[in-house]
Amino acid sequence: MSAPTDLRVEHRPAPLGLTEPAPRLSWRLPPGTRAQRAYRVGGLAGDRAWDTGWVESDRSLFVPYGGPPLASREAVRCAVRVRSDAGLSAWSAPVRWEMGLLDPDDWVADWIGPAEGEVPPPGFRPAYHLRGEFTAGPAVTRARVYVTAHGLYELFLNGERVGDGELTPGFTAYRSHLQVQAYDVTRLVRTGDNVLGAILSDGWFRGRTSYHRLPDGFGDRTALLAQLHVDHEDGTTTVTGTGPDWRSAIGAVKAADLFDGVAADLRDEPAGWSGPGAVSGDWSPVVLRKRPSARLVSSPAPAVRRLQELGPVAIRRPARGLHIIDFGQNLGGWVRLSNLGPRGTPLTLTHAEALRPDDGDVDTASGRATLRWYEPARGIQSDQVVSGGRDGEVFEPRHTRHGFRYLRVAGHPGEITADDVVAVAVSSDLPRTGWFRCSDERVNRLYDIAYWTYRNQACDIPTAEITRELSGWTDFGWNIRGARLLNDVSGLSAKWLADLAADQWPDGTVRNYAPDPLGPGSLTARFAIPHGQAGFGDAAVSVPWETWRAYGDDGLLARQYTSMTAWVDRVTRIARDGRHPHRRAARPVPAPHEEFLWDTGYHFGEHLEPGPPRPPVTLGRRRFAGITDLESFTAAVVEEMRARDHTAFATAYFHRSARLLSRIAGILDRPEDAERYRRLAENVRGAWQIEFITADGRLTCDSQATHLRALAYGLVPEGLRARTAARLAELIRAAGTRPGTGLPTTHLLLPVLASTGHLDLAYELLLRGGSRSWMSVLDNGGTTFWETWDGMAADGTTMLALNMPTRASVVEFLHGHIAGVQLDEDVPAYRRFRVAPQPGGGLTWAEVKHDCPYGRIEAAWRVREGRFSLDVTVPPGTTAEVVLPDGSRAEAAPGVHTFTTQAVPLDSGVA
Repeated sequence: MSAPTDLRVEHRPAPLGLTEPAPRLSWRLPPGTRAQRAYRVGGLAGDRAWDTGWVESDRSLFVPYGGPPLASREAVRCAVRVRSDAGLSAWSAPVRWEMGLLDPDDWVADWIGPAEGEVPPPGFRPAYHLRGEFTAGPAVTRARVYVTAHGLYELFLNGERVGDGELTPGFTAYRSHLQVQAYDVTRLVRTGDNVLGAILSDGWFRGRTSYHRLPDGFGDRTALLAQLHVDHEDGTTTVTGTGPDWRSAIGAVKAADLFDGVAADLRDEPAGWSGPGAVSGDWSPVVLRKRPSARLVSSPAPAVRRLQELGPVAIRRPARGLHIIDFGQNLGGWVRLSNLGPRGTPLTLTHAEALRPDDGDVDTASGRATLRWYEPARGIQSDQVVSGGRDGEVFEPRHTRHGFRYLRVAGHPGEITADDVVAVAVSSDLPRTGWFRCSDERVNRLYDIAYWTYRNQACDIPTAEITRELSGWTDFGWNIRGARLLNDVSGLSAKWLADLAADQWPDGTVRNYAPDPLGPGSLTARFAIPHGQAGFGDAAVSVPWETWRAYGDDGLLARQYTSMTAWVDRVTRIARDGRHPHRRAARPVPAPHEEFLWDTGYHFGEHLEPGPPRPPVTLGRRRFAGITDLESFTAAVVEEMRARDHTAFATAYFHRSARLLSRIAGILDRPEDAERYRRLAENVRGAWQIEFITADGRLTCDSQATHLRALAYGLVPEGLRARTAARLAELIRAAGTRPGTGLPTTHLLLPVLASTGHLDLAYELLLRGGSRSWMSVLDNGGTTFWETWDGMAADGTTMLALNMPTRASVVEFLHGHIAGVQLDEDVPAYRRFRVAPQPGGGLTWAEVKHDCPYGRIEAAWRVREGRFSLDVTVPPGTTAEVVLPDGSRAEAAPGVHTFTTQAVPLDSGVA
């Protein structure tokens, strides 16, 4: 019998520098296996051998590795074999990993910072060169360097760049924990003199962040920590790293900010600064920094990397010294420009997601700050470079990230050709897990657009968009369902949830984004939109839940449980203790059910819901000359928004989170909590029904979004579901057969219609063009999904961000209803799943491939000569329920299966 495959440690295949003291293993069962009955793990930790013996268990995901306690820097190797219905397997190929520095006392290097006097103004802060020398003895057998920073770093050893990660160490809740990267540098260490060097810039730590774009959210001084361990043949180890003997200088990069971009003068780059020998420039001793209290940890998420390079599809030269370059795809990253002109040539590179319709120049509107008081130091999404005039010179601004399809290069005296410039897509290196195709090329193009939208969004955290904020908004709570179909987001979700819990307030309030630079009592906290909003803060519950459903990580549920309960308990208190002024005026004496209505606080509500405009925020015209004006503006907006009644919206999420938390408590074997939150969810549901369902069964909030939430979250009684769904369809028709959903519920629209007897309408919404439609992205030349339904008009004018995952959620319908592959409601990680394709919309075939934790699922259907045929591939260790369009059902064991039945009418969309 063959062996288990695809061994993983935590969320990665072979981590280096792991700091999880009790790692867990996952594997896929051998081909032909229906069910595992027992497993056995054996291996080496350093020179210590172990073997678990046979463990009677059907579990193959997140299994404790079973070996001895692990030590810092210990190399581990282990393999797995299983007993199953198919017999005894062979041993798997071994998985190898190394532990990081597990004890704070393992760190002997010093935190250092550049020789910097007063902190320069934001947007004008350079990236500093840091350099330290060390001597290595002969016969090096292993060398590892462990690095983190307050800011962004690039590491070099003897003149070579170390690793392929970008924007390291990433974006974390810096007050709680810092991510450490470990690198194998055995090849780079030389006998004798060596130089370890780094480039250090502001990054997320002290750069401008979020919609307010204020600096110094986590601190006002950058710092670096690097520690190198060199093992020798004789068993000794040399340890060196950052310390008081290091020196710092300003090189070519005169300014670096994630928002403002990079400004570099390549004439000032000291040659050979990161290698042994004499080096030019004005070098000063570094400054020792205080050791932070934050924990130093490895990240469960994949690194941010350069994932793809795209050449230009068009270059225009509208005037002398001006080039407009189209890369054909909206992306997150930067450009690499190799033709910089003669020495001393100043170039300005401006990035944009669109072109202005009037003159064809780049349109930077989508990158403007939400609060318009802010003006960047060097223009919006702009880099600047002065040519050094050296052969082979290249400009690649690796200490920023832009969202763009178009690039304007101003100042070049010659001609830039397609060989001179590429766009570099830079995002988290998430493994691809999903693929979809069908007979309609327009739908296939929508799928590709969704893929790019989600990929651009992931940059060590799940960001909302890629130009103006770069924050980890908690709208990931409803975006994760689509994102996980295309990529493995298990590690990204686990990493981000640790940030969310770390920044959660003691009273349970979940901040609007995580990590949050606006710490308690910070200078910038008063400019924040109030935290703890319905739908957004509920990500504390929904993201762990959806991650467990897709990947089976119950350890994540246990880790996040305190965060989840704190959030739901906070909302419970707010609902019990507060009453909206409108409700108080209408009912001076509160009704008993009102203690379960969440009817106070600041909420975005159904944000960007199309339809009649709401009453404006009436603040009059202001000129924001300084911080005080901004503070007044924020206070006035908050006051007016708090007055709006979002009870139907907020209470729906209150119910959903309480219901999910009850299920999570049951999974974690907490029966008392499970029962307590079940009763809470029932009481909240009852209160919602009393308040928002009339005696004759209508919903008092007559919007598409409210009807969707009522159906998706089980708020209406079973006997009213058909009527509620029919009214939803009427509202859609009354809107001209157009969606009327904002950011929170768009992902529900097509699946809910398909699941409530309105499949034909779901297909009609999917395939129609024009304003407020999915196809409008194609109609208007978009390559990623927009923040609003009509983010780009036919004439080229734009509105808000042009890369946001809300409408990319269409993949939920493509995977789960057109192709028909759906997660089971009770069994996680696709161990049991459903294949129930729902043909319609004139499609004649569709196919999906999805790599789940147990292996690859495939479903492909085709209609030919009046017959419907479906091929299903079920991976080892799983089972599938197959439901054909005629309603017939079958159970599918691991293997490849074919099913046929009478074809349904393809033009109606009715299954």
